Parts: sequence; structure tokens; C-alpha cells
Amino acid sequence: MGPSSCHLLILIPLLQLIIPGSTQCSLDSVMDKKIKDILNHLEYSPSPVSKKLLCTSVKSQGRLASCPAGMSVTGCACGYGCGSWDVQGGTTCHCQCSVMDWTTARCCYLA
Repeated sequence: MGPSSCHLLILIPLLQLIIPGSTQCSLDSVMDKKIKDILNHLEYSPSPVSKKLLCTSVKSQGRLASCPAGMSVTGCACGYGCGSWDVQGGTTCHCQCSVMDWTTARCCYLA
């Protein structure tokens, strides 16, 4: 290997250090800036009618707990550490374990 080949092998890594970062990184930063600018200029106009989510819990003895009229089940809890339950008809919690002392339904509606 001649001296010119050795100089070339030394020169290549040095050139890589001098060349600025990849164009992909600079393109990403430009796109991030443009997206942030666009999002900052969007106007947010909330709906004049605001609704609230109102909830209550209904606890019953046994395997079933039902929500009052107009409310829907959003979650259930079962006694004896039972984690198996399903919602029946959108308004009733049904605990699926064989022996159950209580069932609670979390019931909500939009007001």
C-alpha cells in the first residue's frame, strides 16, 4: 500500500467529521417547526353548549346491580374479589362468579 493510499484512508474519516449532520435531521426539525406554527395558528372555539358527565354508584346484594333510568353502566365491581363481570343491556352489571355477596354498578349520563 502506497503513501497516497494511507493518506486517503486517514482523510475519509476526517471528512466525515467535517460534514454536517444528515439532511434527514434538518428536514425533521424544519417539519416540526412548520407543524408547530400551523397548530399555534389554529383557532379553538369551544362549543357554546357544554355537557357534564354525572355519575353515581349503585350497590346491590347478589350478582346484579342496575342503573337508574336514563343512565348507562361505565364499570362494575364484584364482591369476594371476583373480577369476572359483564354488562347486560347497557344498564345492568352481572358478576359471573358462582358465589357473590354484592355487586356495584358505576352509572353515568350526560347532563
